[in-house]
Amino acid sequence: MTVTTHIESAQSRVRAERAAVERKLESVETFADRVADLSTDPVPSAAVGVTATAGPRRRGESRATDRCRAVRTAFAETIRPHSLDDTDGTEPLLSTIRAELTDGIAVALAPTTDVSFSVELKEAIIAETHARRVEAETLVTALDRERSALDDAASTVEDVTGWLVDADETPLTDLGFDALRARHETLATHRDRCRDLADRRQAFLDESTASNSGAGISHRTLVPYLYEDFPVDHPVLSTAARLDAVCRTCQRAVRDHLVRRA
Repeated sequence: MTVTTHIESAQSRVRAERAAVERKLESVETFADRVADLSTDPVPSAAVGVTATAGPRRRGESRATDRCRAVRTAFAETIRPHSLDDTDGTEPLLSTIRAELTDGIAVALAPTTDVSFSVELKEAIIAETHARRVEAETLVTALDRERSALDDAASTVEDVTGWLVDADETPLTDLGFDALRARHETLATHRDRCRDLADRRQAFLDESTASNSGAGISHRTLVPYLYEDFPVDHPVLSTAARLDAVCRTCQRAVRDHLVRRA
């Protein structure tokens, strides 16, 4: 007997997603460090430079422009490759900055915006970067909880499927009355375990993962995001229901043999 489940695929998906979030978290921290290293000290505006294309321009303005460019470059080299809104790399850089940091910061950093790299702008960027870090850390915690729940489900599923495979090797016609009754009782126990697994999963989905900041991720929100490409929306619940149905079918077959021999 072959019993197909989705638990192992779900475990692989969670491991891959956690690794991706860890990479993004590292990129966010690197970006924050690079922004923190940029100076906002005012440059004397008395000295004026001249460019071939733009005409007179104050050196202070040039320095501010360079710093904004440095922030854009740092973002492009760190966070952008890990942004969910720019996974294919075709989204304009400022659009990705807007999605990850806010519209106001994207406008301030735009090459066409005459905004200096002030203390206020730097602090705003660092504050938003901290928020992204908290979100990533919260997601890691939620993924760890999902991984633990999947491990628990896998233990139950492996026990039930293992017993079904072993039991299927012995035809019911080869079993005596007592052996048939024992098998019927074992199947009832396994059905109870499947229903208990489904109840635990439903209770888990009703919970959320809270971070130190008080923000949290609802498991009912996380699960559809994780398994959107799966053939089933809820791999654990689907597996529990499928196993219960298999055990019920086997139980009926055993009951028929018991009735005929009674």
